[in-house]
Amino acid sequence: MTHRGSRVLHVGSLTRVEGEGALRLYVRDGTVTDAQLAIYEPPRFFEAFLRGRACTEPPDITARVCGICPVAYQMSACAAIEDACSVTVDPAIRDLRRLLYCGEWIESQALHIHLLHAPDFLGVADAIELARTHRAEVERGLRLKKAGNTLLEVLGGRAVHPVNVRLGGFYRVPGREELRPLREELKRALDDAWGVVRWVAGFDFPDARTDADLLALAAPDTYAIESGTPTVLRADGSGFSFPVAAFTDHVTETQLPHSTALHSRLDGRVHLTGALARFAIGGPRLSPVARQAAVEAGLGDPRRGAVCRNPYRSILVRAVETLYAVEEASRIIDGYTPPRRPYTDVPPVAGTGHGATEAPRGLLYHRYTLDAGGLVTDAVLVPPTAQNQGAIEADLRHLAQQALTAGVLDDGALTALCERAIRNHDPCISCSTHFLDLTVLHTPGGRDA
Repeated sequence: MTHRGSRVLHVGSLTRVEGEGALRLYVRDGTVTDAQLAIYEPPRFFEAFLRGRACTEPPDITARVCGICPVAYQMSACAAIEDACSVTVDPAIRDLRRLLYCGEWIESQALHIHLLHAPDFLGVADAIELARTHRAEVERGLRLKKAGNTLLEVLGGRAVHPVNVRLGGFYRVPGREELRPLREELKRALDDAWGVVRWVAGFDFPDARTDADLLALAAPDTYAIESGTPTVLRADGSGFSFPVAAFTDHVTETQLPHSTALHSRLDGRVHLTGALARFAIGGPRLSPVARQAAVEAGLGDPRRGAVCRNPYRSILVRAVETLYAVEEASRIIDGYTPPRRPYTDVPPVAGTGHGATEAPRGLLYHRYTLDAGGLVTDAVLVPPTAQNQGAIEADLRHLAQQALTAGVLDDGALTALCERAIRNHDPCISCSTHFLDLTVLHTPGGRDA
């Protein structure tokens, strides 16, 4: 095999993933000319069939967009519609929403770390093989996921697509005595989370760097999860913030020929949202214990300017975030006083509202326009994976070029490298372990011409 001629690596289907996609890598004379993460799943029309619905319905409908992070969709929908109606919910309800979101962070991050991402670092094919070689670590990860699921069940009614969330709050809120047993489970989960941080800190991380603009929510006194202000950090250290209401003034979506999913740009530039962005922007507001975990993990102290731009090390940030979510859930339960009512009334008014929260995979934005009767006349949903596709493709181009320059020419080796680059960002379309089936197509002249 040589670098001469033209070459197209075509991965026809990303199987066992949430969503459907493919990968094409174009090489000419040893130079990677393009990398396309092609999303070919048929349109799901969520934005279209939200139109004409009552403003009370989007939290339940949009939860069905994703089985892994339904709470993110519910919370962004509630925030946007409450914003349109100029309603502020009771502080105790805000705490319960954050507690519910912590449950989703715990279960989702534990799933990604142990079942999807860790096999890449440990030389095993999948989570089944990992359970044979690292049984104790996998069992610890499943205990963590169970703790997160328990929070979702108690507050949301069930772990997948919770049914207890409603506009303005909850249909029912738990009493203090119902949350007390969770405190003991979270105490054990904190020990497990520390174990995960120390485990992944021992992985071997390839050198890599993303220079994409980082976008995450920022809150003044806490690590942003369920609310905050969109904030940008650029590679040169400069940055700025803008109101949630101005999100689509800065983040614009376009259709590209190779994908049915919209691609996003931030002021015309490639950007990345998710764990690396949150740590870079919100890291100084992590709890002291979580900051200590970041230092032990080798990420550095965010209060002293530590920023991680290596996508492979995102698993470290997710481990620290899991620990933080466990600790934060415990804090909320310890200080919990049930609200006087389970929800705040949200009388419908004509207007447009905006909401953004931090799904485990990154910033999720919703916008709704309502008429005077409270019917949705327009809806816009911008998920994190769509925002991250440009950065993922940039990573693929850079990584593949490095491999070719270093003499890695085998199709299977290149495929494995590209898989790792995709999984670093935990996109919903590739939330599975080793899944690529590779087809190599030759253009005239061929790779051996």
